Amino acid sequence: MRSNRAKVRAGVSLAATLPMLAGALALGIPAAHAADSPARDTLAGTKPAWATAKADKGATSDSAQVSARVYLAGRDAAGLAAYAEAVADPSSPRYGKYLSAKQAQARFGATKAQVAAVKAWLTAAGLKVTGTTLHYITVSGDVAAAEKAFGTQLHNFAKGSKTYRAPSKAASAPESLNGAVLTVTGLDNAPHKASHDDQLPGPTAAFRNAGPFSSYYGSNVATTLPDAYGTKIPYAVKGYTGKQLRSAYGAGTYTGKGVRVAITDAFASPTIAFDAATYAKKHGDAAYTTGQLRQVLPKNYTHTKADECDASGWYGEETLDVEAVHAVAPAAQITYVGAASCMDDDLLDSLGKIVDGHLADIVSNSWGDIEANQTPDLAAAYDQVFQFGAVEGIGFYFSSGDNGDEVANTGTKQVDTPANSAWVTAVGGTSLAVGKGDKYLWETGWGTEKASLSADGKSWTGFPGAFTSGAGGGTSKTVAEPAYQKGVVPKSLAQANNAAGNRVVPDIAAIADPNTGFLVGQTQTFPDGSEKYSEYRIGGTSLASPVIAAVQALAQQARGGKAIGFANPSIYAKYGTKVYHDVTDAPTGSGLAVARVDYANSVDASDGLLTSVRSLGKDSSLKAVKGYDDVTGVGTPTNGYVESYRNR
Repeated sequence: MRSNRAKVRAGVSLAATLPMLAGALALGIPAAHAADSPARDTLAGTKPAWATAKADKGATSDSAQVSARVYLAGRDAAGLAAYAEAVADPSSPRYGKYLSAKQAQARFGATKAQVAAVKAWLTAAGLKVTGTTLHYITVSGDVAAAEKAFGTQLHNFAKGSKTYRAPSKAASAPESLNGAVLTVTGLDNAPHKASHDDQLPGPTAAFRNAGPFSSYYGSNVATTLPDAYGTKIPYAVKGYTGKQLRSAYGAGTYTGKGVRVAITDAFASPTIAFDAATYAKKHGDAAYTTGQLRQVLPKNYTHTKADECDASGWYGEETLDVEAVHAVAPAAQITYVGAASCMDDDLLDSLGKIVDGHLADIVSNSWGDIEANQTPDLAAAYDQVFQFGAVEGIGFYFSSGDNGDEVANTGTKQVDTPANSAWVTAVGGTSLAVGKGDKYLWETGWGTEKASLSADGKSWTGFPGAFTSGAGGGTSKTVAEPAYQKGVVPKSLAQANNAAGNRVVPDIAAIADPNTGFLVGQTQTFPDGSEKYSEYRIGGTSLASPVIAAVQALAQQARGGKAIGFANPSIYAKYGTKVYHDVTDAPTGSGLAVARVDYANSVDASDGLLTSVRSLGKDSSLKAVKGYDDVTGVGTPTNGYVESYRNR
């Protein structure tokens, strides 16, 4: 399933990950076709990992209904991957020689003959073709027909406390189709869905921060509270705004003019236009021009209930993403592409819309799930979209996660996906200190430990306290090390799970810590039933992703408007230069912490206040160290980053 990357709002660690797609495969064809029998090609990864012999509950009824998507490999899957790699490589003669969406489809998309052959195979097995797109064919029918078509038996399997249908062995397609089928999804009926990462406040649950605050880092010291690390500590900032972030990451005079940025999430906030315009006016950001913010939305929404996708919970995600991009790149065109639900198929459709219509050159995605939940069939479909995007000059940015190494969340050290894909830019997170006059002071890797104020107010109970949240990162167990990471990522990380080397997350980083977070404005519903605009501080790598996307918009403007495309080869080529802040966990040489006061009921002081100390730079087992690390990647942009793209 798919997950929304966890964002964390100012007093609550928000990390409702979406069960999601599969991690990406290495820099090659996402799903391999190996001979299953003389007449069949195996569709790798179509049997989920949880469908084990021990969990097998027997055959599914032949009359049970199946709805599936058969993804098309296109006329040259290997060529697509190779072109996508070359066009993003600064050392390649094909670098920057992008194709239009129409050219990409003509060169790499499925032919009419392939589509016809796949349809004929499916209908001959007894399935009904219900739809066709550039990327897949949808079918429906009973289990017996599905088993005949895909050369496998469908059984019921226990998964946790529930039972789901899944193939008893990997599905396959006729060898006579000559590899026209990339993969099939829908043969298993376990939920494949995403959820917003932070459990952001929806219209039925307002959230506000209590004070005192700092207006910039260190401006308001908590003199009446206990020391931490041998000194008085400042109150958390009220929430940084665009002016402070632009200064911290070297925006200069660039505004993102002429650059198109897309944002994907599920559903759509009904108050986004009002909220975004109000926020910009209140904080000195440029007013939106006519058509600068637009939404591309589906005709109908599904799975909107709280026990499914919780549609209202996604409103805050969209609000954060839009306001963060505009705050950092105030002249960029923003297109929000909302999915019909949090289900993988619908999120894939949103990404496909961007690629097929080339709606933007830069795409921010603040959602994801743990790698253990990956399903390679969906990974193949996602990576194909990412590769088509790379060929067209479109770069995808994904938040790396908000649960650090995931041990506290899942009991197993692992990365998140699709940030682990070799075809996307994974964005890690930091704690950011912006001082007086919007001066950049320092950053640490984002990782928070929390201790509460003792009853007598004289100490912090159990200081430094328990881990609450932190930037996702680490070494993939499934994705091979991409070429652009070799020679930069330490072998101790790359080879942590495989002597041959695997993908390490993240690639780059930006502000994420909710204790040094971003101020966002959103219409919320308060306990008295009133709906009104209010503001609160928020963080998480769901903030880092749109911030980096906005910085990339500035860089693209500096480049004369020429698309950067898939950015990782370029990002790693600049490693070790002055265009990055080399972020470490102890930038001042001593422990760092902030004091925070929260409303017990998240809205007002009627139920009391909660005072705590939040230690910075404590990301589970992950460490931000000198050089590349698995919390912040190559680092964060300096004043020279945007300018480094000028005239390139």
